[in-house]
Amino acid sequence: MKARVIAVCLALAACTAMTVGLRATTDWSELAERLADLADGPSRPAIDAALSAYADATNHGAVVRSGLLTVIDYTLPSTQPRLWVLDLNRARVLYRELVAHGRASGEKTTEKFSNTPGSMMTSLGLFVTDASYVGQNGYSLRLRGLEPGVNDNAYARAIVMHGAAYVSQAIVSKLGRLGRSLGCPAVRVEVARKLIDTIKDGTVVYAYGGN
Repeated sequence: MKARVIAVCLALAACTAMTVGLRATTDWSELAERLADLADGPSRPAIDAALSAYADATNHGAVVRSGLLTVIDYTLPSTQPRLWVLDLNRARVLYRELVAHGRASGEKTTEKFSNTPGSMMTSLGLFVTDASYVGQNGYSLRLRGLEPGVNDNAYARAIVMHGAAYVSQAIVSKLGRLGRSLGCPAVRVEVARKLIDTIKDGTVVYAYGGN
């Protein structure tokens, strides 16, 4: 992981800037314990994987805005909220949301992942958010994958966070699952802009897929 993060960081101009957030002496194990105690937070395995990736990215200058961590747990079915935005400084949940996966990754649950253009699959691993923009899916957020061979094609594939009408409890009731994207982590239209504005411009997103 460290070598992968370093290689990508050296290629990104954004990696040269870093704002003050978490202390340099952050006790990651203590923080993991505090996050694991949150009743509405991610599972401990997802937290551990995400914090490990976050720590490596931070240590190598990939994080422009520290203190926020978005975790997506693709081991959970799409019928359950499986995206969290965590405030690491206060160890609290800012958002807990439904999120779609790619249509070729599975039906109700994700079974396959890919970094390949045109695969219509979800990618796993460590991402850093880029700028927001308005595109064919409305207000959206570009994501840069930091793991070569795992998700580094995300930007070229236009894997972005955006709102979608097929992400809602009503769709779950109708289909028994969420609608599916072309690989993007799509969220509810009602929350998309506010969520994107919270995490845009250099925060960490970690997509967890189990072992």
